[in-house]
Amino acid sequence: MTYPVNKRQGLPEEMQLLLRDYPRDTWPDHPNFTRSVQKWMSAHDMFRALSSYLREDTEAFLDKRMEDQIYAQKLAKYGHILLQSLHGHHTWEDRRFFPELGHAESRLIAGLDMLETDHEALDGTLETFKRGANRIVQLAHLSPADMYDEAGAIHAHVDKIGSILDRHLADEEDLVVPIILHHKLRG
Repeated sequence: MTYPVNKRQGLPEEMQLLLRDYPRDTWPDHPNFTRSVQKWMSAHDMFRALSSYLREDTEAFLDKRMEDQIYAQKLAKYGHILLQSLHGHHTWEDRRFFPELGHAESRLIAGLDMLETDHEALDGTLETFKRGANRIVQLAHLSPADMYDEAGAIHAHVDKIGSILDRHLADEEDLVVPIILHHKLRG
C-alpha cells in the first residue's frame, strides 16, 4: 500500500507499532533519547524554520514590505541553505540511517520505505522551487520590475515545501525515534 505524503493525515496506523509504546511526550525523559537524536531532530527544526523564513520573506515582498534586492538576497541565501541541507540530510538518511533502523526493526521497513518515497516527492518540489528562485535572483539583476510576477509562484512552491516537510518530518520522527528508543540505537 502507498501513502503519498500529501495525502497522509499522520503516521499510518500500522506504522505506529512502537509509537504506542513510546509516545512523543515521553521522549525527552527517556534514557535512550541521546544527544545524537536531539541533534537529528534539531536539523528538522531548522528545515521547518528555513521554510517559514522563505514563506514570510516572499509574503513581505509580495506585500511590498521588502525591497526587491533584499528579497533576492534572502531568497538566494535561505533557499540555498534549505536545498543543500535537505539534500545532504536525506541522502544520509536513505543510504545509512534508514538501513540501520530497518536492520534493527524489520517490522517497520515499509514505513522507512515510505519516508524514502517522501524524499523523492520532496526532491521534485525542491527542484521546481530552485528553478523559480534562481529566476527571481536573475531578475533582480536584469529586470527587477518583473520579480513581482514570479514571486507568486515561489510562494506556492514554498507553501508546498512547508506542507510536505510538516507531514514528512512529523511522521519521520514518530517512526524513527521509537525505533531508536526501543533498540537503544545511536547512543
